[in-house]
Amino acid sequence: PRSGLRRGRDNRPTMNPLPFPLPPPPAWLVDDIQNRVVLLLNHVVAQEPEAMLRLARQHGRVALLRWRLFSLALIVTPVGLFDRASPMASADLTLEVTEASPLNLAQVLLRGEKPAVRIEGDVMFAAEINWLADNLRWHIEDDLARLIGDVPARAVAETARRAAQALRGFVVPPEPPAPAPGGPTPP
Repeated sequence: PRSGLRRGRDNRPTMNPLPFPLPPPPAWLVDDIQNRVVLLLNHVVAQEPEAMLRLARQHGRVALLRWRLFSLALIVTPVGLFDRASPMASADLTLEVTEASPLNLAQVLLRGEKPAVRIEGDVMFAAEINWLADNLRWHIEDDLARLIGDVPARAVAETARRAAQALRGFVVPPEPPAPAPGGPTPP
């Protein structure tokens, strides 16, 4: 295929653009990465009491997050945080990012937009997850300040913002100029 994506036996895109199969990552690595994602999500959720209250109302529900070959099943705890769900747990809500291209997904995220997601399952649970996506932000500068102090954290954050802006300029195509009022419209 032109995009560099190959399709597996189930006709889903694979991560491997090479003409030979790659071995799957070791189970311990997948497990460790998923645990760290859960810790990060809980760190962000715990900074917003309203988010924890909203999630606590959904305790016991399972959300399955998918993108390409990656998946993560999360269960909501009684205190309003996330934990990894049992592999045997059935999902109350499935959220699948539909953009297969990592580059296109990066462009969407760098523009500050939500990626297209296919949603199946409980509508109320989906509404709470959508509220989280709309209202939660990781304040990394505050976390850095706790580790290295306010002034160095501010400097690191400013450098990161400039790097992200430069990356946006490189990855995200510029918007076409708006036509002048009353002027000719481009073809």
